[in-house]
Parts: sequence; C-alpha cells; structure tokens
Amino acid sequence: MKKLLLLGVISLIAILAACSSGGSGGGKEATKENPLIIKFSHVTAIDSVKGKASNRFAELVAEKTDGRVKVEVYPSSQLYGDADELDALVSGNVHMIAPSVTKMVKLDPRWQYVDMPFLFEDEDHARKFFESDVAQTLLNSDQLANNDIMGLAFWENGFKHFSTSKHPLQKPEDFKGLKFRAQAGKVLESQFKALGAGSATISFGETYAALQQGTVDGQENTFNNFDTQKYQEVQKYFTLSEHGRLDYAIFVNKPFWEGMPKDIREQVEEALKEATDLEWQLASDENKKSFENIKNSGKVEVLELTKEERDAFVKALQPVYDEFGDTITPELLNGIRDLK
Repeated sequence: MKKLLLLGVISLIAILAACSSGGSGGGKEATKENPLIIKFSHVTAIDSVKGKASNRFAELVAEKTDGRVKVEVYPSSQLYGDADELDALVSGNVHMIAPSVTKMVKLDPRWQYVDMPFLFEDEDHARKFFESDVAQTLLNSDQLANNDIMGLAFWENGFKHFSTSKHPLQKPEDFKGLKFRAQAGKVLESQFKALGAGSATISFGETYAALQQGTVDGQENTFNNFDTQKYQEVQKYFTLSEHGRLDYAIFVNKPFWEGMPKDIREQVEEALKEATDLEWQLASDENKKSFENIKNSGKVEVLELTKEERDAFVKALQPVYDEFGDTITPELLNGIRDLK
C-alpha cells in the first residue's frame, strides 16, 4: 500500500508539472500582461542582415498578436554559439534558431547540398529552391522531426567567391599548391582537393588573421562577408566564381511550435513570412553594396570567368559529385537542378 501511495503521489506531481509547463508551447492563455515568450537565438551581430531581419520579426509578431506574443532575440551568441545552439533548441532552452544550413549535417547529411559546387545558377534559382517542395523535404524531414525540430524558412546570405593573395584564379590549375580557409565539412575538403589545393578549417572570427599571417593563401565567401571583414586588406585577387552558397534556415522546437494556439501560430507564421521577404531583400542589397565597395577599394583585382572558364571548373569539380552524390541523394540534387 505504501508503494502504491508513493507511486500515486509521483504520478500526481508529474501531471501537475506537465500542466504548469503548458506542454512546451505555452498552454497558458497568452495576454498582453502575460505574453507567450519565444526565445530566438542567433550568432551574428545586431546590425547584420540576420540581426536586422530577426529584430523586425520580433516587431511584427508583437504587432500582429497585439502584444500577446513576445519574441526575445539574443544575437551575437549571447545565449548559445554555433557549437551548442542546436542542442539548446532540441532541449527547449530556446525556441528558434537561424544557423548556417551546414550545421544541420549532423542530423541529415543532405544539408551538404549548399556546398556542392555550381549547383545553383543564380539568385533566382536559389530562391526558387527556398520556396519549392524540394526544400520542404529538408525542412520537414523525419531526421529533424525525430529530434523535435521543424524547419520553417530559408534566409539567404549569398553566393561564395574565391580570393587569394598569390595570383589570379581563373582556371583549375591556378589552385594547385595553395591553401584555403574553409568551413568545416567533407564536401569542402573534397572541393579543394579536386582543384589540387589544401584547406584548413578556421573559424570565421580568426580568418582575417590567418590570411594576414599567411597561414592560408585564400578563402571563399560572400561579397558582404569579404567586405565587412576587410579581406581586401589581406587579399589581392577576387574571382567572381559563384561556385557555392552560404545560407541560413529558421528552425523551431517542434513541440513548442505545435503547442501554440492555432490563431497565434498563424499570426507568428505570417510575421515570419514578412521578415523572410525583408531578409532576402537586405541580403541582396548588402551584397550589391559590398561588391561595389570591393571594386572601388583599389586593393583587389576583380576577375570574371568566361563561360568556357566556368565550364572548366565544373568539369574539374565533378569528383565532388562522384563522392557525395549518393549521400546527398540524386533526388535532392536533381530536384534542385530541375528548378532552373
């Protein structure tokens, strides 16, 4: 009897705890005085494109829900950095994150698509993908759902381009013997290997010093990252290659999201759609502005690729597809190509 009584008490405590937690999604009634809180963590600065878009998202949510929902934005890794924000989302310590899509590789290797060379033709092609059913297979995959994660939207950064301090890069042979800074990832290692170059995984914040000190000869990045990090001070040649992309995606804690009242969730989703449109426009505008800054700096020689030169790179980088095509899946790769 004592054991049964003890089990009953434990069960009652568990039930009360569950009720008080609101089922993660805020089962309490959301009001202006007692709003539902959405904790949104990201790693870039307040004045970055991602920072501006996330703050606008918070404003839109407050407007559309009449203050019943409050988005608390934590930029610049104030709560969690690149290495631990995903775990924080799974555990429910934050409700929304906006990482580089490559951070999702640990859950689903298909997210390496973003590093596959010359997969996307142009910005319009990338945006068609973001809004496509093909993209939904990633955002709503079983791999994410099984970890209590749901993808909601893509936020763009832009195309990557090559740069170096040594000599112009206009054909695959120009890469031989050089060493490039790269983000972590087997696809990028394979990319530089196929070009006869070496690569080193160096954090974003330490890249300038690595280029300045000659630890690496070059790097790959978007116009805006190259410009705002002042790489023109430590690089001499900039090739307009558009060989890969850097993009983000918005992920939420699935139980929290689905636990929100339907009317509130729809209003928040509407706010996210508007914030996403803003983010895309900001990313495009900032990259264009940065490209002009790079050209006008007088410190960097900007090199364009002819169609023949681009085709030579595509051919040289085919081994990357031979190695990773099955991992990322022909369905995803061909689905993206078919959106051109």
